[in-house]
Amino acid sequence: MELGLSRKHEAFRDEVRAFLDEKLTPELAAAGARMTSVYSDYESAMAWHRILFEKGWIAPGWPVEYGGTGWDVVERYIYQSESARAGTPGISPMGVGMCGPVLIGHGSKEQKDFYLPRILSGEDFWCQGYSEPGSGSDLASLQMSAVEDGDDFICNGTKIWTTHAQHANRIFCLVRTDGSGKPQQGITFLLIDMDTPGIKVDPIIMFTGEHVQNQIFFDDVRVPKKNVVGKIGEGWTVAKYLLEFERGNAYAPGLHERLKKIRAMASEERGGDGTRLIDDPAFAGKLSEAEVALTAIEYTEHRVLSTLSQGGAPGAASSMLKTRGTEMSQHLTELAIEAAQYYIAPFQPHVTCPGGPVPGFKPPAQKDAVGPEHSLTVMGKYLNDRAGSIYAGSNEIQRGIMSKAVLGL
Repeated sequence: MELGLSRKHEAFRDEVRAFLDEKLTPELAAAGARMTSVYSDYESAMAWHRILFEKGWIAPGWPVEYGGTGWDVVERYIYQSESARAGTPGISPMGVGMCGPVLIGHGSKEQKDFYLPRILSGEDFWCQGYSEPGSGSDLASLQMSAVEDGDDFICNGTKIWTTHAQHANRIFCLVRTDGSGKPQQGITFLLIDMDTPGIKVDPIIMFTGEHVQNQIFFDDVRVPKKNVVGKIGEGWTVAKYLLEFERGNAYAPGLHERLKKIRAMASEERGGDGTRLIDDPAFAGKLSEAEVALTAIEYTEHRVLSTLSQGGAPGAASSMLKTRGTEMSQHLTELAIEAAQYYIAPFQPHVTCPGGPVPGFKPPAQKDAVGPEHSLTVMGKYLNDRAGSIYAGSNEIQRGIMSKAVLGL
């Protein structure tokens, strides 16, 4: 593997840096730096989405004919790395990163022509309807029903842990159209307008006080059959295709930047006696171990990106990345707590950028932040990231997938 950058790629890196320097406003940079969730707040995410769309960089992983950039594997990774370095707000992955690739791979021409441009522009904001109460890790046990009625389905049931559903105008759902066979059979992948009569969205408040997640109730919701992606009853195949993209996100660039910040925190003098946490051999050893583990994640991501660039799918490697990426992210939140020490305690969402509003919180009259800038998000990130090993398929399930697909067990 050639690890150095060619002149072409160095020039591309310089182009990306110049773009970020120009377009990443102080407000957007602050929103990225003070995130406490894996998601940016809606306003910041959409502001950055529109900037990337105007530049033509909103969907690096899409084919050019559908609005992609045409970047090669190295250029895509350079872009991800430079974005992480600059601290850009994250855009919502539900449309560009999940629904879009599924439509490209399994959608009809009519669906592609209608939905893909709206995903690119941000006109449509999508959420994901997979998990249900009692059907999360065991997704095949889902019970939301879709009963045929002429040219429509009548949908009844509920979806839970639905990120940013309060902002979404569309949702892609897994629904049960036939319960007579195996659990994986009779599931259909369906696109639903959120303003359809019979849909109700209730908030779920997280440990950090943020309203990011929701529960959605469907009561006799009428959905046209033309909104089925793929074939009726074959949604499980479509869902697995989507999950490979959801689990195959690039973790390493952002994790490397977080590790650098933790190292910088630990390098500061504490207590006026010149002591530094970085000089503690035990803590320094933890940082070195994390660096080694991150390098392994990074190389696995390189292999996945190479496969995607040649038209392949991530396969079991997406499960590897999801498992190791989320567990490493959680580990870094623990190292950050060690580095921040007594500055982790204050609850002050008014000086951070949560992934959603914080209902019921009243900012104090004195709105100055308590503690140094580098520690403002530490506890919020720690609490929010507890969900990382559960979402997109729990890590226990991912290990089962890897044991079958890779080890043949």
